[in-house]
Amino acid sequence: MKRNNIVLLALLLLSVQGVSAQELLTLEQCKQMALENNVKIKNARLEQKASMQTKKEAFTNYFPVINVSGGGFDTDKGMAVLNLGVMNMTMMENGIMGSITATQPVFAGGRIINGNKLAQLGTEVSEYQLEMTEDEVALHAEQYYWQIVSLEEKKKTINILQQLLSNLHKDVTAAYEAGISNKNDVLKVELKMNEIESNKLKLNNGINLCRMALCQYIGLSQKEFALDTTAFKVIAPPDQYRVSHEEALPLRAEYKLLDKNVEVNKLQTNMKIGEYLPQIGVGAGYMYHDVLDKGHDFGIIYATVSVPLSSWWGGSHAIKKQKIKTKMAENSKQDNSEQLLIQMQQLWNELEESYQQVELASKSVVSATENVRLNIDYYAAGTIALSDLLDAQTLLQQSRDQYTEACTNYLTKRTRYLQVTNRH
Repeated sequence: MKRNNIVLLALLLLSVQGVSAQELLTLEQCKQMALENNVKIKNARLEQKASMQTKKEAFTNYFPVINVSGGGFDTDKGMAVLNLGVMNMTMMENGIMGSITATQPVFAGGRIINGNKLAQLGTEVSEYQLEMTEDEVALHAEQYYWQIVSLEEKKKTINILQQLLSNLHKDVTAAYEAGISNKNDVLKVELKMNEIESNKLKLNNGINLCRMALCQYIGLSQKEFALDTTAFKVIAPPDQYRVSHEEALPLRAEYKLLDKNVEVNKLQTNMKIGEYLPQIGVGAGYMYHDVLDKGHDFGIIYATVSVPLSSWWGGSHAIKKQKIKTKMAENSKQDNSEQLLIQMQQLWNELEESYQQVELASKSVVSATENVRLNIDYYAAGTIALSDLLDAQTLLQQSRDQYTEACTNYLTKRTRYLQVTNRH
């Protein structure tokens, strides 16, 4: 039984030092690959490019509108008849005509300027949306990462239990063959070994699926790799990550989007007002026609003024409606800003709580490990039943699994808190 204590200590040390000859991937590498290859990121960047094209499109409204038109006709009787007394002359039986004009908007109710401002806001909004997508993708990549690490750590625990049970099986078998114990003890150990082996099969399947999911998410083709668990082994307390939530709020992409939403609604109000203001333009053109069997061309300059008089009745209500929407956007900004502050406080509370869970789970592992060591000695001395030793080993497995889950939960909470306080 002293051999079992030595094996237990060796296995626990090996589980801490676990080394793999496979390619080692760090958490930051996985995040970076996700930010380069994930479909959500690609689409967000395409949205950003699309907003830039919208901005360039809006800028073209500052330039003249050029139109080219042309046509021809051919009649069976002519379009005009000239009465010459003794005879009639048919005229304009066929002809061609064409023109090219350039109209420069001089005043469009401010819609061109405001339209360009809206397009600029659109590019800024797409940047903030991309930032939020990057946070989301990075967080999910980390969750996949730590999920695999967690399962691998649980596998190490199972390996420890299998070795302990293997040694225990040798001892109880020897005791049974010597007539010291009955067959029931051997069967109990074998049942426990089968249970552990069954759990290991499920765990291996879970690891394989999680690896596939991580590879798909970050765009990695190979499936054989090891994950760096350095951060998992050294859990720093959360106090160093605490910041003023009021100061962090204006830096968040979500808050900036709320701010831009108010600006958009104000510009849309100006755009709506512009629809009911006079529209003024100037232009020049070149005309050509040949309808009297003789070509004629000439140039023109012109000015246009359009005043939507009858539209002001309904337009006044449309403008008021848009101003109401602007006020609603301001209210939403205030409400959502308060909720963002609550979210930061909630995530901080969860971070503190998760660290406390790590400390409690760590103490439980120490206690459970010592409990197994003592129960091995007690069983060897014949002062406890085999079931007590098996229960102690089960408690060791549970405590180690709980510690693993507590660590991965804390690290994920830490990342989320750093994100919402604008520290990536």
